[in-house]
Amino acid sequence: MGQGFDAHQIEKGKPCHIACLEFPGDDGCEGHSDGDVVAHAIVDALLAAAGLGDLGSFCGVGRKEYEGASGLRLVGECVALLADHGFAVGNVSVQLIANTPKMGPRRDQAEKIIGRALNAPVNIAATTTDGMGFTGEGTGRAAIATALVYRGN
Repeated sequence: MGQGFDAHQIEKGKPCHIACLEFPGDDGCEGHSDGDVVAHAIVDALLAAAGLGDLGSFCGVGRKEYEGASGLRLVGECVALLADHGFAVGNVSVQLIANTPKMGPRRDQAEKIIGRALNAPVNIAATTTDGMGFTGEGTGRAAIATALVYRGN
């Protein structure tokens, strides 16, 4: 089992990518890749569960090939790395902590897309912090994930 966390500031004018979906009309998050805090938290949780480091060691800012990379690409490449080390994904649970975008209307879509990339069940939840902190003030977003991996056959 592993846990992952990610947080980014919101950047005006940047496309919003959350949970491997684009949300037109919402501003995105700053970051070396697409700023998808949900995907990044998932990758951190998967790498932690397998004992393979973290997001920074996997695709950190020093790696030009990941500049602007999509969250879905990062999740897919992480799953391939896990497989190379003899692991498969059991399941993932992730919670978005943000005022925007509204996840509820697109939750099923996000779970299907990420679930296909993981070849495993994924549950996505969302909450706000009732006006407290940077997520509550609407200046940033965060996500926390838990992942279960097991030795593949």
